[in-house]
Amino acid sequence: MGKSIKKHRFLLLATVWLWLKTYIVYKTSFDIEIESWVQELILFINPLSFLLFIFGFSLFMKEKSRNRYIVAMSLFITALLYVNVMFYRFFNDFITLPVLFQTSNMGDLGNSVFELFRFTDLLLFADVVLFAWLVRKKSSFVSFEPVTKKERHVYILTLVAVALLNLGLAEAERPQLLTRTFDRKMLVKNIGMYNYLIYDAVLQSKTKAQRALADSSELADIENYIRANEKAPNKQLFGIAKNRNVIIVSMESLQSFVINNTVNGQEITPFLNDFIKQSYYFDNFYHQTGQGKTSDAEFLIENSLYPLGRGAVFFTNATNEYNATPEILKNYGYYTAVFHANNKSFWNRDVMYQSLGYDRYFSLNDFDVNEENSVGWGLKDKYFFEQSIAYLKTLPQPFYTKFITLTNHFPFELGEEDRMVPEYTSNSRTLNRYFPTVRYMDESLKLFIESLKKEGLYQNSIIILYGDHYGISENHNEAMAQYLGKQEITPFDHVQLQRVPLIIHIPGVTDRDPKVISKVSGQIDVKPTLLHLLGIDTKNDLHFGQDLFAKDKLDFVVLRDGSFVTKDYVYKDNVCYDKKTGLKTDISYCEPYVEKAKQELDYSDKIVYGDLLRFYNGKNGTNYKK
Repeated sequence: MGKSIKKHRFLLLATVWLWLKTYIVYKTSFDIEIESWVQELILFINPLSFLLFIFGFSLFMKEKSRNRYIVAMSLFITALLYVNVMFYRFFNDFITLPVLFQTSNMGDLGNSVFELFRFTDLLLFADVVLFAWLVRKKSSFVSFEPVTKKERHVYILTLVAVALLNLGLAEAERPQLLTRTFDRKMLVKNIGMYNYLIYDAVLQSKTKAQRALADSSELADIENYIRANEKAPNKQLFGIAKNRNVIIVSMESLQSFVINNTVNGQEITPFLNDFIKQSYYFDNFYHQTGQGKTSDAEFLIENSLYPLGRGAVFFTNATNEYNATPEILKNYGYYTAVFHANNKSFWNRDVMYQSLGYDRYFSLNDFDVNEENSVGWGLKDKYFFEQSIAYLKTLPQPFYTKFITLTNHFPFELGEEDRMVPEYTSNSRTLNRYFPTVRYMDESLKLFIESLKKEGLYQNSIIILYGDHYGISENHNEAMAQYLGKQEITPFDHVQLQRVPLIIHIPGVTDRDPKVISKVSGQIDVKPTLLHLLGIDTKNDLHFGQDLFAKDKLDFVVLRDGSFVTKDYVYKDNVCYDKKTGLKTDISYCEPYVEKAKQELDYSDKIVYGDLLRFYNGKNGTNYKK
């Protein structure tokens, strides 16, 4: 035994070192909640089976190839680990294969990556450098001896035993674990980050096959579910904005906690605070995005379908058949356009926008962007709106337009000359800098509305402003608790922080009778709501959202991670919380909605993965294309 260990000490050192390194990263870089010693044991052992598998191939190689392979794999796995660390720092999530291969986005991430980098990160690669040096120097430590069949068999049996032990403990701790594809934290905690990527690859193959094997019969159950849950629109408001121009603004990273709030005694959103008093404002409105962030929000509001649990629909299913709002409105004489001063290929928008039915995409090449008028991710919002107005007033009317802002984007950079409120003071540089960029966006929106009035485009329009996704992740909970005056941010608080603003402004209507509407709702509800306000019947459209003004709308919203919110309860990570107290309560109060939440996500995923809308002809009522 001792002789075998000595023969393979380089292999064992690489395996054990990377195993321990992964566990240390689990504990220091990821927020993985451990509730028992069994869960801690599972977390500790779960990297090992993958590492034994990968490094085990070296047992079938010659000396020179073996050592190089061990070094190369150490570098590759460490790089994969580090990519996850960086991704988690920004998105508070683990990377998936669809995201990993979204390479067209990487060129635009420079500022964010630099902000996330820490010099201590270099320590992750110290072992790789050491291994490479040992191999290059031909140290006796990495000397080679032939491997016997018996040693290979023992190694393989050890690998299988470790894998079965890991899976057995995980399944005992969390039954039906591998069916919980939407809960990446749970999967990584139990099967490990590396094994999760293998699992994700299997899912990727499965979803590709799903489209090839899909047929129209799969739509029947989905349509029955949708029709059973559909609510009649509000008769008084149906068609109240008929034939008006539609102007939608995606407010980057804007969460509701800043509305009607202050930082250092100064209003953060003075314009929005006033605009709300002339509008319909939804203060219990949640973003429902996944890994696609802003693009997921676009997908939600224009399709009333859920985004995917893995990757971004804009990448994975951009060429699907959709029945999106732009395409629908083109049938009613609308010209459709989107404005975003970013590379047209970012989030694969140039492809996806064609599938959604847009006539025109005003992207980076249509704007004058230089060092003076840009910061962070690109063109500052004030200049973006200013330049967009010049295009907007040339469009045929009525038009449907969407504007995507940029300045309030992580890492929330802003020059001193543009700051209208001071930075906050906490241990989070991200939260501190968030408030000045929110204030800048708020001022930009004010100037945009003034320009619409000046150009004669305001009065005959319906204006919808929505927050696309969170700006401050769980990684900044300590600072957020300080700002909100709480002792800590609990899982209940975290869900409540996923509220984003939704403002619907109809000149001549909402300014006479503004309302704050507190029904639980989400981005998935925007499409049917807008179409009904425009006087368009949606009874033949397949969508999961409900008209926000429907008298019997259910107080219910499902988040992409499987959490949900009702009028009285919040459900997250298999725990039910009472909204009045914010404390855990009996799970039975949430159970009536658990299956409904899962069913909606599953049905929506089936539509997207199977490209099922290619079989559906909504224009002619309920019938299926063959």
